[in-house]
Amino acid sequence: MTMHEDAVERYFTAWNAATPEELAKAVASAFTEDGTYTDPLGEAKGHDGIAAAVAGVQRQFPGFAFELTGTPDAHHNLVRFTWDLVSAADGSAPAAGFDVITLADDGRITSVAGFLDRLPGA
Repeated sequence: MTMHEDAVERYFTAWNAATPEELAKAVASAFTEDGTYTDPLGEAKGHDGIAAAVAGVQRQFPGFAFELTGTPDAHHNLVRFTWDLVSAADGSAPAAGFDVITLADDGRITSVAGFLDRLPGA
């Protein structure tokens, strides 16, 4: 597994963490201490801020998981990839988008630029 693939895997582990403890551990593994997350709906910074943002999405979409679609594209310290938010109950995917992550030398994420291609009700 490349550094890029590993970073994407850890990113999805954070978004799909089942408990607050797992989420805190996964965010610390995936992001640098001063890492940032930005998408059209909000911004977050640092482990606590990112964990709070993820927990908010999880509360909004209980029973859903983020799934990688396609193959990540990477060069240097950048990775872009697409995802769907998928219901465990019926397989529907009301949200989709793509993210671009920037990696630190240790392979953790320093920043995420998220783009939303499909939203529920939009």
